Amino acid sequence: MSSNQPLADRIRPKTLDEFIGQKHLVGPGKPLYLAIQQNRIYSMLFWGPPGVGKTTLARIIASQTNRPYFELSAVSAGKAEIRAIVEQVQAEGKRDLFTTEAESGPRSAVLFLDEIHRFNKAQQDFLLPYVEDGTLILIGATTENPSFEVNSALLSRSRVFVLEALTVDEIGQIVRQGAAELGITIADEAVTFLAEFANGDARQSLNLLQTSSELYAQESHSVSVDDLKNALQSKFLRYDKGAEEHYDTVSAYIKSMRASNVDAALYYLARMVNGGEDPKFIARRMVIFASEDVGNAQPTALVVANEVFRAVETIGLPECQFNLAQGTVYLALAPKDRTSGDAYFAALDDVNKLGNLPIPLNLRNAPTKLMKELGYSKGYEQYTDADLLPEKLKGRKYYRK
Repeated sequence: MSSNQPLADRIRPKTLDEFIGQKHLVGPGKPLYLAIQQNRIYSMLFWGPPGVGKTTLARIIASQTNRPYFELSAVSAGKAEIRAIVEQVQAEGKRDLFTTEAESGPRSAVLFLDEIHRFNKAQQDFLLPYVEDGTLILIGATTENPSFEVNSALLSRSRVFVLEALTVDEIGQIVRQGAAELGITIADEAVTFLAEFANGDARQSLNLLQTSSELYAQESHSVSVDDLKNALQSKFLRYDKGAEEHYDTVSAYIKSMRASNVDAALYYLARMVNGGEDPKFIARRMVIFASEDVGNAQPTALVVANEVFRAVETIGLPECQFNLAQGTVYLALAPKDRTSGDAYFAALDDVNKLGNLPIPLNLRNAPTKLMKELGYSKGYEQYTDADLLPEKLKGRKYYRK
C-alpha cells in the first residue's frame, strides 16, 4: 500500500463491525444495521458534516449486501457519467445476475453520489427513472439540508439519514488506529489535541496526523503536540470547507455585511469562492441575511438575494462570481432593520414558555352550527384596534418600530 495514499483511505473500515460512530444508525437494532442484516437496501440520502463516514457507509452497504458499486462526485460528474454506469449495469445484466431465492426481484447496483447538492435539477431528474425502475440504488451524500438541495421527486423516493459529528472519544479511537497504521507512537495529550482540533471530522485529524508524521516522525517515530502545532502552520493543509476556517470565514462575511463594510465583505466572499466553497451555500446565506438583517428597511433586498440565488443555481461558476459580488455589495450597503426577526423570536419564546394558549372565541373558525352557538367567531370584526392575543398575553408587544 502506497505511503502517499491518504491515511483516511488506508484505515477506512471494510465492515460494519469496524465502523466507528453513528451508533443511532448502525448500532444493533438501528435502521441501517437492520437494512444491511436483512439485505433490504433502498435509496437513501446521508446528510451530515464532512468526515463522519458517509462514503465509508455507502461502501460497506454495497459490500455487505454483495451489490455492484459505483462512486461519483457531483462536483465533477454529470449525465454522461451516470449514463455510462447505467449502460454498464444493463449490458452486464447485473440486475438479473444478483438475484437470490429469497428475493422476489433482481438486486440493483449501488450508486454513491458524493455532494449530491452540487447536481442541478436537470441532472437530478436524469437519475430519477433509473432509481424508479431499480437499475440503481442511489446513496447521496450532502453537507447541506436535502430539503433545499434535492428536488422533491428524488427526495420522496429516498430516505434521509442524519449523520452526526464524531465525538472526541470516537475520533480518539480513529487517531490511534491511524498512528498504528503509520507505525508511530502518539501521546495521550496529542490524541486529545487532534480529537479537539478535528471538530467532529475524522478526516481532518488523520490529515494532520499524517502530515505531522511525514514532517517530524522520521527519526523519533512519534508525534507530539508541538509537532502537530508546527504542522498546522505549514502549507500542507489547505482550506477545507468543512473545517473551522469555513465557519470563521462565513461568519466574517456576514458580520462585514452587517457592519456595511463593503470591502471586507468582498474580501471574505473572495476567500470563500477561492477556497472552493459551494456558491449556493453563499447565496443561501445572502437570502437569510436579506430578511434577518436588512428586513423591512429595504424590502427589495430579499428580491435581490433570491435572484442572486437563482442566478448562481442556473449559471454556476465561474460566471456567477459577478452575481455574488453584486448581491454582496447591495446587501452591505442596504440599511439594516432586525425588528421583524426579533419580534418573531420574542413571540416564539412565549409559545415555548406558555404552550398553545386558548385562542379568543371571536377569532376561531365556526364552520358548524354548534360552534356558532358556542360563540365561535362571535363579535369578530375585520378591522379593529382590539387586542387579539390570547388572554394571558393581552398587552404584549413583540414588534416595536
